[in-house]
Amino acid sequence: MTRRGPSPRRSPEYAWLITTPLAVFAFVCGLVFWISDPTWYQAWLGGLVALAGIVLAAVAVLNVLIRQQNTAVVLTEIPLVLAIGFLPPMMVLTVVTVGAVIAQLRARVEPTKLWFNVAKAGAATSAALLVVAALPDLRGAGPGTWGILFAACITSAIVAHAAVGSVIMLLQGPQAGQGVLRSAPAAIGTASINIAVGLVFLVALDATPWAGLLLGVLVGAVVLLFRSFEGFFRQHRTLADVYELTLAVREHSNDGGLPDVLLGRVRRLMRAEYATLWLPAQGRHPEVLLTARVDDAGLLDISPTPTAVRERALAGQHAIAVGAAFDDTADLRHTLRDASVKDVIVIPLRSGQTTVGSLEVVNRLGETQSFRQADVQVLETIAAHAAVAVENSRLVDRLRYDAYHDRLTSLPNRRRMTDALAESVKVRAPGEVVAVLLFDVDGLREVNESMGHSAGDKLLAEVAERLRNIAGPGSLVGRIGGDEFVVTLRAESTEATVRLATEMREQLRGPMVVGSLTLDVDTAAGVAVQPDHGDDPEALLRRAELAANAAKMLPYGVQLFHPALESRAVRRLGLAADLRRALDNDELDVYFQPKVRLSDRHLVGVECLARWQHPAHGEVAPEDFIAVAEHTGQLHRLTEVVLTMGLRRCRAWADADRPLSIAVNLSARTLLDSRFPELVHRLIKEYRVPPAQITFEISEPGMLGEIERALPTLYRLRDLGVRLSVDDFGTGASSLSYLRQLPVQEVKIDDSFVQGMATDTGDLAIVRAVISLSREFGLTVVAEGVESELTLELLEEMGCEIGQGYLFSRPLPYERLEAWFSAQTEPESTPTGEVRRLRAVI
Repeated sequence: MTRRGPSPRRSPEYAWLITTPLAVFAFVCGLVFWISDPTWYQAWLGGLVALAGIVLAAVAVLNVLIRQQNTAVVLTEIPLVLAIGFLPPMMVLTVVTVGAVIAQLRARVEPTKLWFNVAKAGAATSAALLVVAALPDLRGAGPGTWGILFAACITSAIVAHAAVGSVIMLLQGPQAGQGVLRSAPAAIGTASINIAVGLVFLVALDATPWAGLLLGVLVGAVVLLFRSFEGFFRQHRTLADVYELTLAVREHSNDGGLPDVLLGRVRRLMRAEYATLWLPAQGRHPEVLLTARVDDAGLLDISPTPTAVRERALAGQHAIAVGAAFDDTADLRHTLRDASVKDVIVIPLRSGQTTVGSLEVVNRLGETQSFRQADVQVLETIAAHAAVAVENSRLVDRLRYDAYHDRLTSLPNRRRMTDALAESVKVRAPGEVVAVLLFDVDGLREVNESMGHSAGDKLLAEVAERLRNIAGPGSLVGRIGGDEFVVTLRAESTEATVRLATEMREQLRGPMVVGSLTLDVDTAAGVAVQPDHGDDPEALLRRAELAANAAKMLPYGVQLFHPALESRAVRRLGLAADLRRALDNDELDVYFQPKVRLSDRHLVGVECLARWQHPAHGEVAPEDFIAVAEHTGQLHRLTEVVLTMGLRRCRAWADADRPLSIAVNLSARTLLDSRFPELVHRLIKEYRVPPAQITFEISEPGMLGEIERALPTLYRLRDLGVRLSVDDFGTGASSLSYLRQLPVQEVKIDDSFVQGMATDTGDLAIVRAVISLSREFGLTVVAEGVESELTLELLEEMGCEIGQGYLFSRPLPYERLEAWFSAQTEPESTPTGEVRRLRAVI
């Protein structure tokens, strides 16, 4: 994109260097014509008629803009042909000169341009009259006369066009003047047509003066028809230009070239001297102020728009147009005069209710031309597309930035750090190493749980700022995980890297103020270096992370990676492979733990729990293989297995006339999977289970930090008709806010509170508060961990609705659950059908 200042321009006063010779030439020719025919004034009546024709032709002129010069389609050549054919030379020169003065005064042009146009008309007419004088006398209206008049009028057109090109070249430079001169063939062609029309008029008037009446009617009709077609074609051309501009803006909105594409086209479409795009500074985006000016190839870092006009447009958030055609903004015209501006239109660029900038055009080209209301509407259409393009461009830039940066700390994220590390390991000087220092913040979870996530975020931001200040100028600092920060740098040796990691860790250990508390937060540092620990960026980061995990167990908190640290990860990978085989071969079992309504001891459902008996390691704890499933991407499959088995048993119980609901645990990672609701919908249809008989239990601690991302999935599940429950309620942070945000129907009190409520008044108060709060919100309350009669009685007194625990039954495989049904429950008829009721609680 080209940026440059204004091209050198001379003052309009320099036009006198052209005007004076033209005027002298016309004056000398006038003296010669006067002396040669002293009685020329006797043709005054014909002169008045010719003057009226010239003035009318000037009024009916079609203006064609060439650069900044308003060039007319020379309708005046029609009366010029007639004047030369019927009047003395001095009368012709007088009529043309006076007609030019009248036309310029009517247009209210500045004096410099007025006298130039008058001198140009006089000189061009004088040149035509000299051609007539040099050729044989005019006789009649035959072909000889046609040739002489054609040569004379063409000479006049050439002289006039050359004068215009010369003055523009003088004032604006050779390039602008050459552009005018290049348009000479079109101007001469138009003049030739008009001369031919004038010769037709000459022949008709020579035959009979009464032909003038018919010719006047014909001329009037042609002018009206021509102007009608001109308006139609102008409108068509404007629509086509707006369409092309819209396509160009859409194509280049995301490649940084929007101002170049937009402004030049807007300036040409609006036929303005200036077109400006102004965008205020916003976030990381600096202020943009760029202007396209006629005859300048690049964009200027200036704007001729008066500040008061722009401020009014932005304050009112609507278009502001100031000029001769806009009476509602007459109070702003003095600001235009002070800025030497003729007229201006300012359109705010809006994105929703926000103003993101403005699009402005200044000075309609042509002294007799000005902006109209139709121009405002066209520019508003363009501005609407430009606003969308600007917003999309910034959105794409923001998405690109967000893709490589952490939103909380603005540090590079894992993807950016991996890419940077890949570049670093490609070029390494002999004797140096590329070091990866990973700092794991200790105690972040405790801060989140005790003070809330906002406090944890402040802590992370403080760590990030300290790392920026501690790391050297050649280092790159990033955040690759919730509490993990990475510094990559070049060092002399592995030993120097360890020393540097130790020093940085000590500097990070200073007290940090979070809210009203001052915390002494520690970090564990893991170190991996290239080439000692590999060349792959991902491997280096992984090994630095393993070293940081090991460093947590050391008093000095810094650990250099060594191969033994990977053995634990290798064992996990082996367990992952075994879990995959177990899922493929249906080797996982699903156990069921009954859920009992406390008020009448009715069995209302079961919770489905996965169990795994490993052939070599024996029974694997659920928390172990679930963690492996989460880290190896098998959690979706594991959840599907448990849900499928639960729905199959639910269908079987319904077919046996003893319907029971099922509950399945979901992790936060599952809720972030947009495909999960489709899986649920498909399985519900396959097993023909009413959605209301399915409850998904979401662990509250597992949802920390993931609520906003998980909400879309939760709402889609709710729309399917399934029930949602908050599991382990009370163990996480911001429980009240969860109840307000999550579309849940049930709260499940964590067993740690239920088991202690009989002996601990604090746990009892928590359970009582949760039940009361849930009832206020209209939520069903489930207590897990019911293991004693006393606990059961307390829960009943508080109004808890459903209980689950060893007092009723442990989790059982399907066959043993069927036996439990027979031994511990009995059928009971109810208005809604037969249900199972506990015989006794032992």
